[in-house]
Amino acid sequence: MQNSSSVTVFTLHGLNETASHKYIFFAFTLLAYLLICLFNMTLIITIIIEKTLHEPMYIFLCNLCVNGLYGTAGLYPKLLADFLSDSHVISYTGCFLQLFAIYSSTLCEFTILTVMAYDRYVAICKPLQYHSIMTSLTIIKFLLISWIFPFCESIIALLLTIRLPLCGSHIDKLYCENWSVVKLSCVDTTINNVYSYVLILIHFSQVLFTVYSYVHIVRACAKSSEEISKFMQTCLPHLISLINFTISMLFDIMYSRYGSRNIAQTLRNFLAVEFLLIPPLLNPLIYGLKLSQIRRKLMRVFSREVHILK
Repeated sequence: MQNSSSVTVFTLHGLNETASHKYIFFAFTLLAYLLICLFNMTLIITIIIEKTLHEPMYIFLCNLCVNGLYGTAGLYPKLLADFLSDSHVISYTGCFLQLFAIYSSTLCEFTILTVMAYDRYVAICKPLQYHSIMTSLTIIKFLLISWIFPFCESIIALLLTIRLPLCGSHIDKLYCENWSVVKLSCVDTTINNVYSYVLILIHFSQVLFTVYSYVHIVRACAKSSEEISKFMQTCLPHLISLINFTISMLFDIMYSRYGSRNIAQTLRNFLAVEFLLIPPLLNPLIYGLKLSQIRRKLMRVFSREVHILK
């Protein structure tokens, strides 16, 4: 039996059944990662350089894109390297760094989406008080909460996992994930399990808060066609992002904890990375296409670049 002192590397078994098509998977994964970087960076740069977009909604959107880049950076570079390698291993330190990046990014996503929901609630349900509530100081506080709170949650989860003696080093996934490492423990993991459920409860309550906010928003918008149009422009993209990410995370949680090994490896791999593929790819597209102010600024930026090249 191995213990944590003898485990220096972990073996990732997620790619074992894809060896015969690894170059095809590499090409699609590389394309997906490049598109994620392109779409998110385009939106981030547009929001930064256009002063008219320096409003709470767009600042929070910028943070959502930054978090998308941060989370995917924890997965894709290592995954792309594994596609081109015959041995799919990751060091002990590298495993926990990857685990922390993906874990904290996931929790940040929920918190940022919750903050964005509150911003839209105040803007639509309390328009006359919006600027007095969403002050620069309030925005800074929300940004700090969006990052520091999830990072603290992730550090605690990381410390609870690091303390465990391990009796194995084989992870049946494409990447290091907290629950997969916890399952390798030689001792009782009740504390880790309880803490995981506490986190699920906390962030599920954030989803409920967002839904509660949108119930009030829909009621406020139902009063006139102008308000309905405003809802479709500014709130619908956020609602789509929340539903998209929540469903993706539920798939991953259900697969990690209760998934059957009889499921095809390719499908298991997709379920494992869906929340790091679809949300960061679709979020900038959804917002870029639905928010007219973003569309206009993007067209202006691209027109400016084309003019410079000419």
